[in-house]
Amino acid sequence: MLSSSRGGEPLARRARASLGLLALTLASASASCGPEPSSSGVQAAPGAELDFTGSWNGAGTRQTITLGAERRASILKLRGTMLLAGANRPGAGFHSDVVALVDSATGLQGRSVWTDERGDQVFSELQGQGTAARHQLQGTFLGGTGRYSGVTGSYEFTWQFVMESEDGSIQGRAVDLKGHVRLDPAAQGRPR
Repeated sequence: MLSSSRGGEPLARRARASLGLLALTLASASASCGPEPSSSGVQAAPGAELDFTGSWNGAGTRQTITLGAERRASILKLRGTMLLAGANRPGAGFHSDVVALVDSATGLQGRSVWTDERGDQVFSELQGQGTAARHQLQGTFLGGTGRYSGVTGSYEFTWQFVMESEDGSIQGRAVDLKGHVRLDPAAQGRPR
């Protein structure tokens, strides 16, 4: 196998990681550059519960330390794109940021910010358990800004790591993302 001059890292592995990151970036850019669908969300009666499903892809970094022979702890930082589906979804597309601490003995604790096309944000906390490859996660909405002020609800998904390189770069996706949200009726009518 061919190696580069940087510590013997195989060129093929670096090339695959670079191509994967490029593909994710292009997919995210394509999704965010298209016209917004006419039903971009918040179509339900004020205070109604909105159900949604969706997809979520992210890329970022993982820094890991070992805590003995059987335990590891990691800090995850991910950025990506979330697309929601459903007749009454709260929004169509969001940019997402996640910061999380993962402990192989106690699970995951994290925080997430979703930002829509208007710049309004939804805040949530994440908790979960799992293996090194798959994590069952639950999110609880903590509120938001603009039309998402006072938002409540929850969501769940299984996180799959798609790629992890030796330098700590990671990519992953949410599988079976689903949830419900209740928007504050007062926030829906507020001007920006």
